Amino acid sequence: MFKNKHTLTLSILLLVIVAFAGCKSKYEKLLASSDTAKKYREAVRLYDKKDFSKALGLFDVLVQKYRGTAEAEDLSYYFAYTNYKLRDYTTARYHFKTFADTYASSAKAEECRFMSAYCFYLESPVFSLDQENTIKAIESLQLFINLYPKSERVAEASKLISNLRDKLEIKSYANARLFLDIGDYKSAVIAFRNSASDFPDTKYAEEMEFLTIKAQAMYAKASLEMKQEVRYIEAINLFAEFAKNYPTSKYLKDGEEIKKNSEKAIVEVKKLIAMQEAEMKILQDKANAAEAATKAESVEATKNEETKNK
Repeated sequence: MFKNKHTLTLSILLLVIVAFAGCKSKYEKLLASSDTAKKYREAVRLYDKKDFSKALGLFDVLVQKYRGTAEAEDLSYYFAYTNYKLRDYTTARYHFKTFADTYASSAKAEECRFMSAYCFYLESPVFSLDQENTIKAIESLQLFINLYPKSERVAEASKLISNLRDKLEIKSYANARLFLDIGDYKSAVIAFRNSASDFPDTKYAEEMEFLTIKAQAMYAKASLEMKQEVRYIEAINLFAEFAKNYPTSKYLKDGEEIKKNSEKAIVEVKKLIAMQEAEMKILQDKANAAEAATKAESVEATKNEETKNK
């Protein structure tokens, strides 16, 4: 009985393998055939069936065969979408753009222009990575809006641009914050100011303005004594502007502390510089006195030598 069951299992397995092999060879046979019409019908059937991998193999052959014919437009459209469905967004956006450029008067040109930009959007990485594709996506979506200002997709394109700008905004803030965290205070001040200028409506505006004050005060502290006063005064002025812009800010208390410490540091650095200048004057006076004494001794020695020679 066990032997019969084992034989039955092997038979079923063999049938499955044969059936699978037969199916595969049928597709491969069609792929290698010269019957383009049959390939076209099968490619569309596979696409509708969501078997995009097999459909792509056929469309890839067909777009070459049908180039310059009436069927080329639909094939290009299918080919772009097949790559999109397979999440090959780089290839898909190229073919969507090619379609829009080649068939500009087509009813599908607007859709393909939008999809090309949308593929860039999908390729936009997390904010911590390089944002080249994010910038390109914004440019592509804005181009779509400029080309089709009355399109129903304009609202969606505008929303996507807003999402991408949010990502760039976070990137800009994070970069500036990184300079502060690693102790590059001068670069932090510049980066915070640039970020505020690039994104005037940023949700980080209040925090970045306060962090600019903090970075400026730390930059002053790390500077040479001769440059500290001017840089501390800049931090104090920045706080005055901040208090004016955000009179109820949660950062006011910390800002007041930075202001007090900056004012105290200015007094201390002035005293230090005055002491250093006084010490330098004493040293200079001693040097001048020593030089005068040396000259006097030299003159006296010369006189004595002249008297002796007479």
